[in-house]
Amino acid sequence: MINKERLLSTFLDYVQIDSESGNEAAMAARLKADLEPLGCQLWMDNSTDKTGSSTGNLFCTLPGTVPGSAPLFSAHMDTVVPGVGVVPVVKDGVIRSQGNTVLGGDDKSGVAVIVETIRTIVEQGLPHPTLYAVFTVSEEVGLLGSKHMDYSQIKADRALVLDSSGDAGKIITSAPGQYKLKATVVGRRAHAGIAPEDGISAIQVLSEAISNMKLLRIDEETTANIGSINSQYATNIVPERADLMAEARSRSDEKLEAQANHMLDCLKNACEKYGATLEGGLIKAYGAFCHSDNDPLVQEVMRACEQIGLTPSTAASGGGSDANNMNSHGLKALVLGTGMSKVHTVEEELTVKNLEDTAALVLQIALNSVQ
Repeated sequence: MINKERLLSTFLDYVQIDSESGNEAAMAARLKADLEPLGCQLWMDNSTDKTGSSTGNLFCTLPGTVPGSAPLFSAHMDTVVPGVGVVPVVKDGVIRSQGNTVLGGDDKSGVAVIVETIRTIVEQGLPHPTLYAVFTVSEEVGLLGSKHMDYSQIKADRALVLDSSGDAGKIITSAPGQYKLKATVVGRRAHAGIAPEDGISAIQVLSEAISNMKLLRIDEETTANIGSINSQYATNIVPERADLMAEARSRSDEKLEAQANHMLDCLKNACEKYGATLEGGLIKAYGAFCHSDNDPLVQEVMRACEQIGLTPSTAASGGGSDANNMNSHGLKALVLGTGMSKVHTVEEELTVKNLEDTAALVLQIALNSVQ
């Protein structure tokens, strides 16, 4: 029932709209222009002051024609850098950019699928319950849109986020939470040749702290990484400041807390040993979530997959998405694969078949929601 040619055309149009994180206003305007003529009610929240984006999260409601309860469908409007001037190329059933930008399938594949689902339902007069969608901003820079979203605007009791690599039918049932560690070690400046004993080297302190940290793969659920270290002084100066950026992730909230605090304790202990001070600390980016394969929402998606001939599969993710924040706010959410691959690179690609299959799946889920 999906209009495959229109779906592809819509996707190709959307990826050519510049919308790097923080600059999604043009994409939001296009979505309004596409969805309002279909009878959708659209509005923005007031999250711009907190996200720094050029627009708020865009909420969409299509009033129902019959009773029922459908999930909220969600996708993010922003892309990573380089995402300006995308020129899509379709060859042998695969969509790529020309090679100097990302494609933007992450996550305009999800956006296009939601729009085509609504178009199909309205144009074909298919009975449907009230449908809800939200298109978020600044997902790629810390899930900011969903973090600061006005959840009082959401009337659905469950959500499906169309934002994962992997073929249509892939269901992400668990994903890690994350802590950011932003810290500065403050030592004492001194002349490195005349009186080095009067100084406290922030680089030395930070080096010892890092050497005591458990890093990279901690266990099957937990990872940790140092992203950057910065301290630039002349060689004849004992450096007084050194900055650190790091992260910890885990699909277990208990393990996440333990790993994050372990890393912070290493910094504190090294500072205490040398007489340095520590500025900054841990920032909770988002929480973890985990749903069993027997969860009703997982079963709802699996049933729809089987109805349209897709083989469903469940998986755990190593990264975060808007679903993390939704689950933390009490809105049960899963992430669905849209077929994108090599995301965040200029080799990003998406098969036309996966785009079509994802749209067919979302349509089936919506129609199954009729009472």
